[in-house]
Amino acid sequence: MKRIVVPRLGADKAWREAARGCLAAGIAPDEVTFSEAGAGGLFDEVIAPPSGGTRAINVPKSFISLAETVVWHSDADRFDRLYACLWRLQKQRGLMQDRADPLVQSLRRMEKNVHRCQHKMKAFVRFREIGDPAAARRSFAAWFEPTHHTVEPTAQFFANRFGDMDWRIVTPDVSAFFEGGKLSFALDMPRPEMPEDAHEDLWTTYFCNIFNPARLKVNAMTSEMPKKYWKNLPEAASIPGLIAQAPTRAREMAEAAPTLPPLRAARVQEAAERGTHWDGPSEGFAAALAGCQRCHLCHHATQVVPGIGPEAADLMIVGEQPGDREDLEGVPFVGPAGQVLTQAMATAGVSREGVYMTNAVKHYKHIVRGKRRIHQSPNRDEIQHCQFWLDAEVGRVKPKMIVALGATAALSLTGRNGPMKTRRGTVEPGRLGVPVLITYHPAYVLRLRDQAAQDAARAALSADLATAWKQQAA
Repeated sequence: MKRIVVPRLGADKAWREAARGCLAAGIAPDEVTFSEAGAGGLFDEVIAPPSGGTRAINVPKSFISLAETVVWHSDADRFDRLYACLWRLQKQRGLMQDRADPLVQSLRRMEKNVHRCQHKMKAFVRFREIGDPAAARRSFAAWFEPTHHTVEPTAQFFANRFGDMDWRIVTPDVSAFFEGGKLSFALDMPRPEMPEDAHEDLWTTYFCNIFNPARLKVNAMTSEMPKKYWKNLPEAASIPGLIAQAPTRAREMAEAAPTLPPLRAARVQEAAERGTHWDGPSEGFAAALAGCQRCHLCHHATQVVPGIGPEAADLMIVGEQPGDREDLEGVPFVGPAGQVLTQAMATAGVSREGVYMTNAVKHYKHIVRGKRRIHQSPNRDEIQHCQFWLDAEVGRVKPKMIVALGATAALSLTGRNGPMKTRRGTVEPGRLGVPVLITYHPAYVLRLRDQAAQDAARAALSADLATAWKQQAA
């Protein structure tokens, strides 16, 4: 058997040139073998790699990437397997896509092993300073024992990361040196003498403090940090003790932790503690409402806008929220929509002085665009927060009938949502036992572009108000 010796340093380039020459010379895989120096059979005929010739050799990029990784595997047959694959690729162009092929499978496994070894090297190399700390380029050394020949393909990672210092990574096989910005390699270097490093105690202390015994999974930890690397990791000396103490520490943590209610129960408890509505003395209602900070709307509005009207009114009208003008004046229904409502009430024969008028949400929600403040509809959470005050108003006034202007007021008073087209003009049971007549919001009437549609909406609003007025008087 002819045998080609691949050097231990620069094995990737050496094997590639040798394989190219063998392929050009028509040497089949069963006629040649590849090995490192000192390996191979006693009766093998060691030959020089044939010249690559001038014949172009085309192989898939996936094979090139595979070969550049697998050559660093520690398996002695890696070169022969790669050449066998290269030989077959000359006739089987789709071989690399055949995941069931035993040869491709074995090469993929070897590729994965080399990548894993490179990852471990990046994670577990621990440098110690061996030079003068005051020197222009500080000098460090590390001892590492990789599973495969991964020092050469991984050294550039450390050169990029630690380019401002000199360092060496010494292994039982190939060692890497980075001195003066130049990277070099050497074989079979002895393990260097490295001084104690005070930073290792600090790192070990930090490692012990972030170790969470309640989340310990030994199998997952040893898979990510194999025990073969522990002897060169300063923090690993504390791992057996941490594992042994984990059950006790986890139990102590559980006993010391406060007992927390489940999230759902916590919300119910919080709601129970704050009450469902404000129930203080009547004379303190305005001051309490003015200081409301139950949601973020209070931080953007000018002021809270309370309801207005007699506290013994039989009819209550509830809108959505204050508008821009209401926010500035602190009085509900004084803006353009309020004027529409006033006209509709006059048409329906409803006395404004005999009605308690308020909003479901007490603060003006808006966004600022230039000099304009653009109205924004309150969301469900904001509506629910303000029910605390609306329910208090309903409790104080005790109306016989409530008119809900628009979807927000209807949701707040009935607890139900739905299209206004089907709900308008109907009377629904309210959350607080007071019937609720649902109708259009005056702002909706103003937004209608078609005059006929706007007139129809105005008429519907007036008709609904008239119905409510009659029912509360009955």
